[in-house]
Amino acid sequence: MVVALVVDRCLGEPPMRWHPVVGMGRYLSFMGRHIAPEADAPVSGHVRAFVSGALAWCLGAALVVLLALGLTRLMATWAWWLQALAIGCLLKPLLAWRMLRDEVGAVESALVESLAAGRERLSWLVSRDVSQLDASQVRESAIESLAENLNDSVVAPLFWFAVAGLPGAALYRFANTADAMWGYRGERGGRDWTWAGKWAARLDDALSWLPARLTGALLGLLGLRRGWRVWPSHACRTPSPNSGWPMAAMALALDVRLAKPGVYVLHGDGRLAQPADTVRALQLAGRVVLLLTACALLVTAWTWSASS
Repeated sequence: MVVALVVDRCLGEPPMRWHPVVGMGRYLSFMGRHIAPEADAPVSGHVRAFVSGALAWCLGAALVVLLALGLTRLMATWAWWLQALAIGCLLKPLLAWRMLRDEVGAVESALVESLAAGRERLSWLVSRDVSQLDASQVRESAIESLAENLNDSVVAPLFWFAVAGLPGAALYRFANTADAMWGYRGERGGRDWTWAGKWAARLDDALSWLPARLTGALLGLLGLRRGWRVWPSHACRTPSPNSGWPMAAMALALDVRLAKPGVYVLHGDGRLAQPADTVRALQLAGRVVLLLTACALLVTAWTWSASS
């Protein structure tokens, strides 16, 4: 875990041609054209779309897990320090803290240039319509994305790595990518994902359930002085069963209002987000990553001590 986080900080993302998540996306894109009916097709075959989506997901997940397991077994006879370096380098593409931090910071930098530039940069991060957002709403959306993706791109992959090694982290990253590409209610990209993407959405919900609450708890531990009692009630206001937990903790820790127009409002009594709040949000998320690194080092030290 430490190797992965250090490589992430120093080098960032690997080239796209070698990136495993890009490979997962290509598989999901190819299979998606075969499992999801066209949006203008007659409404029928819900069961077929659901079963096809579930089978395609399971096949992709099996391939990802078997590949990760094979690589792990291949290194089983290597020296421990070489295994740590190799597995850390393989784990790195399954998490993305530096990219997340840079993209959220880029939204704030773009807002300094103009509102239009801020909206354009935000569209790289979120799938919602950004054309009508004001500067404060653009900033809110970026902070929300930071909190949600702190779980999806950092905490959850590391959590599943701690539970099940490289195969666990790879499975989570596949599930999260599948949800991002298939987990929609209704039409997207000319296809109806209501049933074809339901399995992917539910599996991502299940695998993210505990990490999302852990991410929220870590944000609260490092940033909340009060508000613990209302945190769960705010967290349950989002349609997603998981994303509200880190987002609500971030909103309460910063004392800012975070909202998706027409969908939810978190900490409605908070201030409108200001430029300094983006900086504070990035600092708080960075402290969560540092805490995870420290925990990994402590576990390593304890393991060495117990084995010596």
